[in-house]
Amino acid sequence: MSSNPVAETVASLMPRAKAELTELVAFKSVADFDQFPRSESEAAANWIVAALRAEGFQDVALLDTPDGTQSVYGLLPGPEGAKTVLLYAHYDVQPPLDEAGWDTPPFELTERDGRWFGRGTADCKGGFIMHLLALRALKANGGVPVHVKVIVEGSEEQGTGGLERYAEQHPELLAADTIVIGDAGNFRVGLPTVTSTLRGMTMMRVSVDTLAGNLHSGQFGGAAPDALGALIRVLDSLRAEDGSTTVDGLADGPAWEGLQYDEEQFRKDAKVLDGVSLIGSGTVADRIWARPAVTVLGIDCPPVVGATPSVQSSARALISLRVPPGVDAAEATKLLQAHLEAHTPWGARVRTEQIGQGQPFSADTTSPAYAAMAEAMAVAYPGQEMSYAGQGGSIPLCNTLAALYPRAEILLIGLSEPEAQIHAVNESVSPEELERLSVAEALFLRTYAAG
Repeated sequence: MSSNPVAETVASLMPRAKAELTELVAFKSVADFDQFPRSESEAAANWIVAALRAEGFQDVALLDTPDGTQSVYGLLPGPEGAKTVLLYAHYDVQPPLDEAGWDTPPFELTERDGRWFGRGTADCKGGFIMHLLALRALKANGGVPVHVKVIVEGSEEQGTGGLERYAEQHPELLAADTIVIGDAGNFRVGLPTVTSTLRGMTMMRVSVDTLAGNLHSGQFGGAAPDALGALIRVLDSLRAEDGSTTVDGLADGPAWEGLQYDEEQFRKDAKVLDGVSLIGSGTVADRIWARPAVTVLGIDCPPVVGATPSVQSSARALISLRVPPGVDAAEATKLLQAHLEAHTPWGARVRTEQIGQGQPFSADTTSPAYAAMAEAMAVAYPGQEMSYAGQGGSIPLCNTLAALYPRAEILLIGLSEPEAQIHAVNESVSPEELERLSVAEALFLRTYAAG
């Protein structure tokens, strides 16, 4: 990175950033309180409260959101008449999944191979540290030239909509001229990227019942309807022969016209095994950013170890459906529900339950804030121009904020580039990306304020 006072300040702050991220990663702040202690999330929220107060934020508060979790809010006043920028991150994280699959403990930040490993390092505790670094660099180099609001959510990964509903009930709280969502990522390390679209999502639990109780497969198998077999039939109906998502009545979105994703690079990023084909049709960018995608997240059934020779009476699965911009998530939910019911075989009893939902998002990339971010990223990443990409994931808050503040400009940046492996084992963050994006955010705030 070329010599720049802001960049030099951020570089000097990186050891402190690592120490703080180490503390924050140690909280097992998974907002599934049936499996993880609520106290862990509360402790993480209080850590963020203390960090904001230490930076001079006012009106710092723990917001009790309607889904039973807490978000953290703070205001850092800027010069009189300045613009207002809202900075977003979330402190809740995905479960660690198979802890034995981690090379190092998931809730202990560990450095190896030039990266920092640990759950939440990239998604999205690192995003909050990025905001802190940017603000500290500005304070050390002339001051923060805008009013800054910070909101750090406590249940983004659960998709339960707590912060969205809270914002709707308190519409003045998060009002801003521009909103920077620190929960996306560069297309790859070293390529500065703003995410311009997000797929929406719906999660649904489907349960199938066929018998009053399990039966001996030798005595009854062959005539007694197997609930697990019925569920497998239902789940198979959600994919065409090539693996494309097939939900009755749900159309594909238009072709993706932005940054393309080389298929061989995607295979490498996704760690697809040799000889295994990719699924779906069209370009990789079409498939992951502009088309619906169904994923079976889990199935409740007997494990292989300890299984008995039984015909199963009940089975259930959790299904995720991602939908691109232009598709209404609520309508997609209805279509998915109808599809599951229509494709359940043998007259089996089927029940569906919606677990979470978020609308897709598409940003206005012609706005002045995007020009300011492009200028900032060109400095933070010498020799590179800012790219636009989609993201297959969803951030439901984006649409809520866009509806509440239609004049606000919304930008999505962050640390979740492919090598970060968010939501998987061995999640990590590139400290170089954290440093450069912190510089970019600081320079963006300065450029945007002057525009």
